[in-house]
Amino acid sequence: MSGQVPRWPRRGPLPAPRAELRLLRPPRRPLARLPSRGGQVLVAPEIRPRVALFGGSFDPPHCGHLHAARTARKAFELDQVRFMPAARPPHKPDRILAAGTQRARMLELAIATAEPDLQRASLVDRRELERPGPSYTLLSVEELLAEAGGPEAVELFLILGSDNLQGLELWHEIERLLCLARPIVIQRGARAAELPAALSAKLSHGAMESLRAGLVALPPVNASSTEARGRVESGPELAPEVAAYIDRHGLYKRKL
Repeated sequence: MSGQVPRWPRRGPLPAPRAELRLLRPPRRPLARLPSRGGQVLVAPEIRPRVALFGGSFDPPHCGHLHAARTARKAFELDQVRFMPAARPPHKPDRILAAGTQRARMLELAIATAEPDLQRASLVDRRELERPGPSYTLLSVEELLAEAGGPEAVELFLILGSDNLQGLELWHEIERLLCLARPIVIQRGARAAELPAALSAKLSHGAMESLRAGLVALPPVNASSTEARGRVESGPELAPEVAAYIDRHGLYKRKL
């Protein structure tokens, strides 16, 4: 795969045209900070907002996470990226080192260092930190769809790293998840990621094609949470504000 960022067609099947702009229904967690008028969230009659969920432990959040969100937003013309820190990821329950509230705060600090356009399009969604039990992505997707008014009101995407492909077939109701949210698979380097055979054995042809269509090459950046935990000083992996927060709260030092 070339290093050129591909572009997904701007819109898929559209709902029936509406006579006028209307607000997204905000039952409990309204979609926030989408292109708006007067601070209110609006949907043009001929389009649905494109919203991507970017889940993970974010332990800690680093510049690579922002780079992935930036790349996905450009390739798929996303209106909003919702960073969703997991309380207890089912596939790595023992890897969390910082409290959920701390990880959410570090995400806010990291987002605040991004360029204004990405700042406006990003927010931290705390629903998985507030929900008891394992952090199943499907539950978050179903909640957000219900809050937005259904799939006719919003077009959902799911940002994944190419490392997530290993074991993805074990995710909770993965087939249904990929039906409700289009996957965006961020891969490092220009070489296309290979989809594991275990996925082909578990998923339908349509789900596999959706994963292939969602592959996006990430321009080189040296950052991972594992590397970032080993560097609490300001550097290319951590925003200065995040590094200062880690130092101030003494995070990661005991378990390095």
